Amino acid sequence: MYSLIGRAAIKARWFIVASVVAVFAIGSTWGLGVFDQFTDGGFVSEEADSVTDAQAIEEEFGSTGADVVVLYESDELTVDDPDFQAAVTGAVEEIAGLAEVDTAVSYYDIGDERFVSNDRHSTFVSVSLGGGTSDEALADAYESIRGDLREAGDTDGLDVSLGGEAAVFHDINTQVQEDLVLAEMISMPILLVITIIVFGALVAASLPLLVGGMAILGGFTVTRVIAEFTDVSVFAANVITIIGLGMSIDYALFVLRRFREEIAAGRDKRAAVLGTVATAGRTVMVSGLIIVLSMVGLLLVDVPFLHGIAYGVMSAVGVAMLSALVVLPAFLYLLGHRVDKGRLIRRREKAAEEDTGFWHGLAAGVMRRPVLILLPVLAFMALLASPALDTEFGGVDERDMPADAESRVVTETIAADFPGGDVETFDVMVSGGGEAALAEAMQALEGLDHVEGVVPVNGNGDATLLQVRYGLDPFSAESRELIEQVRDIDVAGAELAVTGGASDLVDMFDAIVDGLPAMVGYIVAVTVIVLFLAFGSVVLPIKAVLMNFVSLAAAIGVVVWIFQEGHLSGMLDFTASGFLNPSNLLLMVVLLFALSTDYEVFLLSRVREEWDNGADNRTAVMRGMQKTGSIITAAAVILIVVVGAFATGGITFMKMIGVGMAVAILLDATVVRMLLVPATMRLLGRANWWVPGPLARLYSKYGLKETDDAAAVPAQPKVPAKV
Repeated sequence: MYSLIGRAAIKARWFIVASVVAVFAIGSTWGLGVFDQFTDGGFVSEEADSVTDAQAIEEEFGSTGADVVVLYESDELTVDDPDFQAAVTGAVEEIAGLAEVDTAVSYYDIGDERFVSNDRHSTFVSVSLGGGTSDEALADAYESIRGDLREAGDTDGLDVSLGGEAAVFHDINTQVQEDLVLAEMISMPILLVITIIVFGALVAASLPLLVGGMAILGGFTVTRVIAEFTDVSVFAANVITIIGLGMSIDYALFVLRRFREEIAAGRDKRAAVLGTVATAGRTVMVSGLIIVLSMVGLLLVDVPFLHGIAYGVMSAVGVAMLSALVVLPAFLYLLGHRVDKGRLIRRREKAAEEDTGFWHGLAAGVMRRPVLILLPVLAFMALLASPALDTEFGGVDERDMPADAESRVVTETIAADFPGGDVETFDVMVSGGGEAALAEAMQALEGLDHVEGVVPVNGNGDATLLQVRYGLDPFSAESRELIEQVRDIDVAGAELAVTGGASDLVDMFDAIVDGLPAMVGYIVAVTVIVLFLAFGSVVLPIKAVLMNFVSLAAAIGVVVWIFQEGHLSGMLDFTASGFLNPSNLLLMVVLLFALSTDYEVFLLSRVREEWDNGADNRTAVMRGMQKTGSIITAAAVILIVVVGAFATGGITFMKMIGVGMAVAILLDATVVRMLLVPATMRLLGRANWWVPGPLARLYSKYGLKETDDAAAVPAQPKVPAKV
């Protein structure tokens, strides 16, 4: 199969070059239009109780919440001054006249002192938007009128600022796009320097960036096609850039390194390309398949936000894999020895590594005392993982934005400076059953722990809308339990609809819990099957999965320690809420599980190659470490730079994903690859390559072997006495 791919790439090289130009042209124009197609993705499905209940309340009473809060402040005037009142009432008239606005309510309309700050120098207008209850619909409506909202009442002496849920969501989306540009500006120059250091030549260094550009623009283009049929979250843009750029450069590094080895061995460019595709190309295919197939697991969890990001990752990695398998070999054939043009760093390329070198010596040292290495390393990883035992889950709010974000400032100002601004509420609509049912429902609600008050706020004879005030953090487990208790209230002849508070979190948690077993089982099964087909062993795939869990647990522990408990918050510039969003954490875990397999695939591919060539287990591991050591290190540094650049952004949960992935990659490329892999492979010895007869025949027929004439069954070592 690989020789066929290599020959096809050589034969169609000029068509491939033209296709690359087309991808860049289409991707940089039509493909980037995906930003207009992105949505919030939704953290709960359309069938979730919180969504259907919100729709029912809107149908009965229209928009009821404060989607936008317009804050008016004055250093000199108070709300009791006629000029202040005239400015705000005039603004309310203008706002209420906007087509996107359902209602606009001020202190001067209802006389509620909760609309006035404690020092009486500020007041706010509560604005309800029409057009739907989803974050996306509200954000679209807000975007179209936010200029009008700001101008209304903007007179000398009054400062106007905008907040509320719609403004928060809009500001988060805007910050995501700004962070994307910033991350690329930071990472791209660093990546170019690293690739020049690795290859020492401008032409060779530019090829990984070419493949990276293909992956990003191709990923955006494919994702735009997908977005025509389903919702794709705006956060997919960041993940496409992170994973697409990082993995494509990693893949290009391995392909380029192998091509230069083949050239240094005296092969002509045709033979070098074919040999490269058969070895490094096969490794790239295995890695890409694991990542793409693992992302399918996210579709098993009924959280639309995760589905859109899964589509984006599959698109970017799929394009990266195809680029490294087809596009890069075509360019290498055209360049031949000229791949080293523009050489800035002189070094002598070796045709083959000898049984010496730093990585060879490190592996030999670890395998001399595998138990003494293994136990302390596992203890260290357990220490890193220990904070994960105290994980607390919550949602996303204004604290995920920079401290100076306008909508966050407004939200925090109202909470701190206005009476009852820090009181949490949710709505309950009681429909049917008459006055008796309403009284029974109110009594049941008032009897629940942590409920501080139940107030009717609207009614039409058929239904009554109640506002429930409670004294809990809406992200806490107690808040979720309170919502579940409200949903369990049974009033004869009446129906209760609940929205707000932690209601959407309850539904998201339920969706994750319901889908998690299937997702984990699927991803583990896919990983084991693909690794078996790649290495012809039953033991190595299981070991790889266990290694993944070790590095994952450590990464989660670090994330909890930093982003939940708030350590390093000053250095990383974020506000710890005391909670982690479960959907974001799940996304990070799935991405890391797939990526954690990556470097083990790169290493074990060379180990397997040595084993098939007759080396014993110990020698195969040492040679594999030596031949991949420097390039895996370079690939890890590059990926850490890419994901680490997103830690410089302003959105906390994107920082979390960036830091968590950087930590996991660092652990995989150092602790796991340098210590755990050689130690466990030394202890397992020949058992690393064990496979029962029926599976050996399956591998012989369907295995992802490096060459079309690979051995039918796993080769036996020439020196069986050594392990």
